Amino acid sequence: MSASVPGDYVIRSIRADEWPAVKELRLRALLDPVADLAFLETYDDAAARPDSFWRERAAGGAEGASGAQQFVAVGPGGVWLGTLTVLMEEAGSTDWAGFAVDRRQGHVVGVFVRSEWRGSGLTKALFDAGLEWAWANGAERVRLIVHPDNGRAQAAYRKAGFAPSGRTVPLEGGPGDHELEYVIGR
Repeated sequence: MSASVPGDYVIRSIRADEWPAVKELRLRALLDPVADLAFLETYDDAAARPDSFWRERAAGGAEGASGAQQFVAVGPGGVWLGTLTVLMEEAGSTDWAGFAVDRRQGHVVGVFVRSEWRGSGLTKALFDAGLEWAWANGAERVRLIVHPDNGRAQAAYRKAGFAPSGRTVPLEGGPGDHELEYVIGR
């Protein structure tokens, strides 16, 4: 089967016992040429984490979890082709960057698709699954953040229906180090 043929994969939630595959795909993502723009951790830091971290991470995003859901695209031979996670943020709480959360919303993180599957529609299919889960769990909007220099990701997010909100999110790297918030509503 060709990597560019939609339908060569199944999108589903991960299971808690799949933590080794969660770890492998995350480490692969951190080796991507734009990983320094796309992810807030390094390969070395992630590779040094104990198995208990990966077990907890998988359990927290597994099918049936209420506060988060990690989706994976499984291709021919059971190969994991891509992933995306949606975290639910509650109205009245404060997000990881210190901003007040004013409505129940989803926050997309950890988006990654293997290079040979980019442009196949797989990223959009992962977003469709993540958004469906967020809406079914009462999200009023869904957001994500993206580095201003990561044009590839920005284009994919626009294709999935997200638009810049105008909010910038400062990062700890220093002056001028920030990301852009993109949102989609119902």
